[in-house]
Amino acid sequence: MYQILAGLQIMNNLDTQNPNNYIYKTKAIELDILGGLQLSKLESLRVTLSIEKLTKTKAVLNILRQSIDLYNDNQVEKLVRKCAERLEIGTSVIRKTLQELTKELENYRFLLTSKQAELQKPFSKTLTAKEEKEAIQFLQSNNLLEKTNELIGKSGVIGEVDNRILMYLIFTSRKTKNPLHCISLGSSGVGKTHLQSKVAELIPEEDKVEITVLSANAFYYFNRTELQHKLILIEDLDGAESVLYPLRELQSKKRITKTVVHKDRKGNTKTIHLTVEGPVSVAGCTTQESIYEDNSNRSFLLYIDESEEQDQKIMQYQRFLSAGKLNEQEQIEAKDILQNVQRVLKPIKVINPYAEYLELPQSVFKPRRTNSHYLQFIEAITFYKQQQRENQYHKETGEEYIETTIEDIQEANELIKDVLLHKSDLLNGACRYFFECLKAYLKKENQNLFTNVEIRRILRVNPSNQKRYMQQLQLANLVQKA
Repeated sequence: MYQILAGLQIMNNLDTQNPNNYIYKTKAIELDILGGLQLSKLESLRVTLSIEKLTKTKAVLNILRQSIDLYNDNQVEKLVRKCAERLEIGTSVIRKTLQELTKELENYRFLLTSKQAELQKPFSKTLTAKEEKEAIQFLQSNNLLEKTNELIGKSGVIGEVDNRILMYLIFTSRKTKNPLHCISLGSSGVGKTHLQSKVAELIPEEDKVEITVLSANAFYYFNRTELQHKLILIEDLDGAESVLYPLRELQSKKRITKTVVHKDRKGNTKTIHLTVEGPVSVAGCTTQESIYEDNSNRSFLLYIDESEEQDQKIMQYQRFLSAGKLNEQEQIEAKDILQNVQRVLKPIKVINPYAEYLELPQSVFKPRRTNSHYLQFIEAITFYKQQQRENQYHKETGEEYIETTIEDIQEANELIKDVLLHKSDLLNGACRYFFECLKAYLKKENQNLFTNVEIRRILRVNPSNQKRYMQQLQLANLVQKA
């Protein structure tokens, strides 16, 4: 029951133009609600009132100010008597006015809370018929993964050709029943966070949650289904140590539960259960692979390209950006297409009829979990190609599903082979990169002996890192002191 008048919002006699001073006026009385309304506690209606009696001469005879809970009958009756005594207003008049004011404030507060809830809803874009048609046509195109990778490059992701399409498919798997997870690894300053954030820009805003710092219990206070099929992005795992345990539980069990003690309004203590449902896809960045082994076991490990060739690509991109020679419109269009593609993907079951014939090498690290990740990645590719598959229905249950093809498995093998090799490696990513550079240098110089000083100078490695790498290489019997 309200109307908009020349920019003012008036609800009957309640003027709410000034959010810090509402005005309620009758023929005999004017009440100012100082400081507006509290929206947090709907069980009370605590306000600070300034009450004055209006006269024909418009002279203010007296003003009464009082803080009061208008839902508390005893406080209201005391205020009625005080107004009658000090302002010389009849008790029936002031009582009726306060009742009407309470109703007006109550209605307006419901209006404000509804508006606030609407504003807090996550943004969800509705595609136009043209946008939906373009996205579906893209998903139906031949060489879909290759074309997707090209668009990712056009969106502003420089180099990292394999990592970027891997990450995009992992992020896409958030829409499936068994999402995948990834951790980006590399030295400080090589672009781990940049790669993750740029690929994440290709995921619709409504489908992701970005975390910089979060308290240990914060995850348990999300709404029950608020995180379902969301992409959770952690900028640096070092800043999110307190939430790594609930994250691992979300990854493995697809739900987390916390039991807490709560006191109700009557002071009675009772136990309540806070449950947050998954599944979720989790992505994070770190320089310390060994510290986060429990998380690494549940994730694909993506090692950032630290080569000089990649350095040159990034620096060239930075120069073009500074010179204003980048086609920013092309980047925006590429992002929009890939986001819209994500929006048209529908949940559907994937069945891999070839799964029983697929085997991993015996040398693979933690084969049980790795085998599960391998099969899930194949399913993620099939899920992404759902517009190219004929929907089928289970004969007994009637459940709708699509099937994996040999082509999906071939593409998965091509993309995932380096990731599986890294997981089977005795050395971590940084040490492996150092060792390969060392071998390349020694081969070029046709020698097998070297000094630490020589290698630090040639490979430009700081002494502490070199010492750590050499210890790992000696433990793995890959180098020995002469």
